[in-house]
Amino acid sequence: MRLRYSDVTPEKLYLSRRELMAGAIALAAIGCDVGAEATAAPMPAGAPLKATPNAAYRVQDAPTKFDAATTYNNFYEFGVNKEDPARLGQTLKPRPWHVQVDGLCAKPKTFDIEEVLKVAPLEERIYSLRCVEAWSMVIPWIGYPLAALLKQVEPRPGAKYVEFTTLKDPEQFPGQKPGFFGGTLDWPYTEGLRLDEAMHPLTLLTVGMYGQVLPNQNGAPVRVVIPWKYGFKSAKSIVRIRLTDTEPKTAWNKAAPQEYGFYSNVNPKVDHPRWSQGTERRIGEFRRRTTLMFNGYADQVASLYTGMDLKKNY
Repeated sequence: MRLRYSDVTPEKLYLSRRELMAGAIALAAIGCDVGAEATAAPMPAGAPLKATPNAAYRVQDAPTKFDAATTYNNFYEFGVNKEDPARLGQTLKPRPWHVQVDGLCAKPKTFDIEEVLKVAPLEERIYSLRCVEAWSMVIPWIGYPLAALLKQVEPRPGAKYVEFTTLKDPEQFPGQKPGFFGGTLDWPYTEGLRLDEAMHPLTLLTVGMYGQVLPNQNGAPVRVVIPWKYGFKSAKSIVRIRLTDTEPKTAWNKAAPQEYGFYSNVNPKVDHPRWSQGTERRIGEFRRRTTLMFNGYADQVASLYTGMDLKKNY
């Protein structure tokens, strides 16, 4: 069944989210100026996670404030409002945790989260993450290339795609309960990449941010970050990674295919049906920025899509 927008997000709720966004920007303005010093992220007091800064993966802009990056989130397993993940995130238990990696591979394996942490050296990368709703943040993520984990299981020649599945547990994720938001998305949340996208060195298997382990509301204990795609493409709280020869059915594409395509590349020339993608607002700033193709990573990833119609393959 094709869902209408009203089936996905009621108009009243959509408007309340817009009001919330405006309020968050106003609060940011009260607390700081828009200069680099004001937007620099303070080091939080949390469970530390050591990582080596990677100078090759840094944007010039100062990171978004930690408080903003951890309280203004899309994580629909906790609810549809931006403050819901921080408000309800304590229900998630990120230990113990296992990630099953299987499908078209020679050595399928289930990794304990501590094994995941040891697959490759952890590094800090500062990526800009853009939301389809035309806002963005700059976050110092901690992780390593997803390719390092995939190589552990040795993908078979027929593998063409990678499917990510997140935890399904309404007791830990209240947004999955019927009557809350659970009746709209087909839980568990699934996402997917082409194998070459997943193996690209920019694609980060992410276990921390701002010098600490991932907070629950940001996708603990493990997620992916694909900086040239919209943020909803970055599956959080992953429990399974499956190699397949078939394009995976992704959660938002199933719920609203007229709005969310499989590729979900940042393309300012393709507007969302309800708003322009040509500009964006960095959280903590007043002015709008011009949205860059592939979120500014065109030099690194444009070759992945040579010959493709990126308006048709949105």
